[in-house]
Amino acid sequence: MPPVVRDDVPAGGVDQAVKPSRVQASDVLLVLLLVAIGLYFLAPGWFGFPALQAWSTVFVAICLQALPFLVLGVLVSAAVTALVPPSFFERLLPRSPVAAVPAAGAAGAVLPGCECASVPVAGSLVRRGVAPAAALAFLLSAPAINPVVVVATVVAFPGEPMMAVGRFVASLVVAVVMGWLWAVFGRPEWIRLRQRAGAHPEAGRARLFVGTAQHDFTHAGGFLVLGALAAATLNVVVPRPWLDALAENPAVAVLVLAVLAVVLAICSEADAFVAASLTSFSLTARLVFLVVGPVVDVKLIALQAGTFGPRFALRFAPVTFLVAVATALLVAWVLL
Repeated sequence: MPPVVRDDVPAGGVDQAVKPSRVQASDVLLVLLLVAIGLYFLAPGWFGFPALQAWSTVFVAICLQALPFLVLGVLVSAAVTALVPPSFFERLLPRSPVAAVPAAGAAGAVLPGCECASVPVAGSLVRRGVAPAAALAFLLSAPAINPVVVVATVVAFPGEPMMAVGRFVASLVVAVVMGWLWAVFGRPEWIRLRQRAGAHPEAGRARLFVGTAQHDFTHAGGFLVLGALAAATLNVVVPRPWLDALAENPAVAVLVLAVLAVVLAICSEADAFVAASLTSFSLTARLVFLVVGPVVDVKLIALQAGTFGPRFALRFAPVTFLVAVATALLVAWVLL
């Protein structure tokens, strides 16, 4: 395998202590979530206006439905980060990139993690000699087909079990296809790995678990709030005839929800509940939303650019978007 370009790091490298991070937008959104839920139960009179009452009901319902799955996914992801050594993946994957890609994609089904966790894991795999094609297949599959996401999709779509099946199949196909495309067309110079500052190895697994869980929960929880805000607004503020007009045109409906998935950047453990609330749109359009979101969104593009370099992200993200939309449509045509 050709060498992957790596950036040097300043003195201290990855062993230097993590500096306290500044307050981020996701932290603010999470606080707003807690405040909104508290006010909904403690001061229901404030939500007396019909439009505001409908908006708050949709918002709180989405958050309360998704929160248990978000917490479970964060805890499992933190446990994997703290307890599973990177060498595990090296021993698990075949040496041939062609065979390693589907194996890495399937590994995402048993190793839950959000998009935020899968990117650094994929970068670590490449640093340790795993074929980039296999690492990228894992990057795309882990947030999309793990058990937490599958169960959350089943719960969000009662009576529509094929939504969970379709999401699993389409997401796995996207991961494998993108891995193989990279194996054939990818160039080593497009990946420029950057070292990540992290806690000192002597910090211990418990500290790593707690730190990872805190980061993932505040980050993913903030984006859950953003998604719930958008979904509630679409259901209440946007006139129903407008939504119906968009939803009645299959091509427009698919494009709108595909772009919405990229912009909202909702955590994969929670996006099914947002998709389920968009009842004006067909199951096909909502499946596109669920397949596109975990593999290409604004925060994932930023994470990929920071880990693998801008040249990689600018090439990988658009192709992933097209493959995800096409695959979701094909799977929906067969299963839904």
